[in-house]
Amino acid sequence: MLLKNKVIFLTGGTEGIGFECARVYHAAGARLSIISNSAISISQARRKLPADNIHFIKADVSVTGDMEKAIAETVNNFGGIDVIHNNAGISNPSKAVHDTTEEEWSNLFDVNVKGIYNTTKFGIEELKKTRGNILNTGSLVGDIGQEIHAAYSATKGAVNALTKSMALDYAAYGIRVNAVAPAGVWTPMLRAWSKEQPDSLTIENYLDQIHPLGYCPEGDVVADACLFLISEQARFITGCILPVTGGAELGYRRVINQSIQLNQI
Repeated sequence: MLLKNKVIFLTGGTEGIGFECARVYHAAGARLSIISNSAISISQARRKLPADNIHFIKADVSVTGDMEKAIAETVNNFGGIDVIHNNAGISNPSKAVHDTTEEEWSNLFDVNVKGIYNTTKFGIEELKKTRGNILNTGSLVGDIGQEIHAAYSATKGAVNALTKSMALDYAAYGIRVNAVAPAGVWTPMLRAWSKEQPDSLTIENYLDQIHPLGYCPEGDVVADACLFLISEQARFITGCILPVTGGAELGYRRVINQSIQLNQI
């Protein structure tokens, strides 16, 4: 019970990596406030997750007022906040910079970067009280870049820098700030993308091959790493961008078939 009675404010916790984190955190004894901007996704997650100690909030991380209300609702419901896990994020569009519209660019930064600003702005005083911590979900592409995902890669690079700067700013309060950086992870979004590729039959093999350990994992491997980073077991770790990549960063592998491009990390 690494998180017994801890209150976790988890954005994007109804699908993919976030959903796996919700399951792992709850099993570790946490009380969860799960934020999603999709009523349908919340309804689906509600049916799959235990009913006790989980509170769902429909809100958009990019909207300042939504996050102010969501933080307040969480504190009112659970009495405080021990951890903010900024997991919500988007990856579209799959474009180079010159093809990316201003609206697409702004939307990516509003969700992936401003979302962290919003939760921190309204949640930091609660974390000071509990000497809690912040975890951001980044990506390997924030370090190595990614073809035809310039804006997305830029947001994840920003998350890396932001994580380290926040770690310095809040260390005086005993607040740790870290990030996880996955490579490929099987999520509903990645599975949908893989089916749209020109040669969908070979894409699973490709995703396996970019990881030296030999396979593209499910979200549970990332969730286990997240559990470690927000628990007391990582009490002397801050400013860390932890790769959960099966070694992909040791030598990013390119697919032989040039008709296939990895569009989703």
